[in-house]
Amino acid sequence: MSTPPGPLDTPPPEHSRTNPPAHAPEADGGTGGSGHGGIRRPRIAVSVAFGLQGFTLSMLLTLLPQFRDRFGLADAAIVGVVVLASVIAGAGSLLAESLASRTDSRVALRTGFAVIVAAVIAVAVSPGIGVFVAGFAVYGVGLGMVDAATNMQGVALQHRAGRFIMSSFYAAWSVGAIAGALLVAAFSGMDLGLRTTLFAGVGLVAVAAAAVSPRFFRPTAAAEPSPEASAGQPRIPLWPFLALGSAMALFYGIDFAVGNWSALFMTDVVLADSGTAALAMAAYQVAALISRLTGDLWVRRFGETAVVRAGAAVAIVGLVLVVAAQSVPMALAGFLIVGLGAPLVAPLCFGAAGRLAPGQADAVIARINLFNYAGTIIGGGMVGGVAALSNLRVAFVLPLLFALVLAALAPAFRRRRGTPRASSAASGTRAAP
Repeated sequence: MSTPPGPLDTPPPEHSRTNPPAHAPEADGGTGGSGHGGIRRPRIAVSVAFGLQGFTLSMLLTLLPQFRDRFGLADAAIVGVVVLASVIAGAGSLLAESLASRTDSRVALRTGFAVIVAAVIAVAVSPGIGVFVAGFAVYGVGLGMVDAATNMQGVALQHRAGRFIMSSFYAAWSVGAIAGALLVAAFSGMDLGLRTTLFAGVGLVAVAAAAVSPRFFRPTAAAEPSPEASAGQPRIPLWPFLALGSAMALFYGIDFAVGNWSALFMTDVVLADSGTAALAMAAYQVAALISRLTGDLWVRRFGETAVVRAGAAVAIVGLVLVVAAQSVPMALAGFLIVGLGAPLVAPLCFGAAGRLAPGQADAVIARINLFNYAGTIIGGGMVGGVAALSNLRVAFVLPLLFALVLAALAPAFRRRRGTPRASSAASGTRAAP
């Protein structure tokens, strides 16, 4: 990272919409399509990739109780395996950056899916705890690669489209996550067993990924890269990068806290039964899907800074309700409201990060993605630690504080002066040979 750049030109209004230049070359990976620069088919393919990523992660997390019972592990050991995968995912993200810089983000994405499929198969056939942990560690590498590469592809497509479309990809992720949980529920209801569930799920992922991979976006080299980009050393403005990374970590801290602790909050704090407690996570995920399906519209109409500020404010309201909840309906309403606001932040973080170093967006995205995993560790560890020292009502004050800081970071999403509105050159991936 380098020092911040010097004075730049005045940008256009943040909420204005600029169409891509008419002379921009076609870049849809040879798939044809229609609309903005022929991105329809690649956009569908990348949406499927986001969905498959959410599907696999949700499937594995939903199966954690079965893994615990199969290997006789304590709850703390299972959480440790998940944290291990999150830490190793950071290495996968950097590996995706390396692959993308030498080839392009399509190769990184295909490789990541291959690693995930191999890892889930290893987990499915694991005869003991050693292979199980190793399989989850390898899954962490694949998770980081796919996480970074899908966002590289999404940001490249967004630049090509000339308008904000990242929230739609995250909506696809949410749909995939819901589908993964439903698959586990269906197979468990039919008593088909852990191994059968894993093989069915990973088989679906393998087939779907192979089917859409030829349609992944093929970036173009429409503009000359900067000297820093050519040397493989992107000139990233430090403070904007750290601000966006902090926003990313704060969102995932909130998201992971809800995902890991909402059910226990419902049972321990507002005394809900186990079936009702599960509705907290369901309410959050359904609300997240709604917010992401509409997020692109809000960004185009009001701009990124305003949407981040509004999303954080909505999350604050929801978390205040959670912390103050004296009844089951009040707590459920709180978790639902959090889902309507906070999940808008992640796609906006990646979109803004893609503008920080024109010509090297892939490198910036891979590095900003590291804050994702920092947030999951903070959201799980800190909330759990506070809960152990006091109770979950007090612990959920932490995500509330995260949302307050997130609102203060909203100005970091404002377009920097001199940043192009939309350009296929903004992606650092090179044209395929």
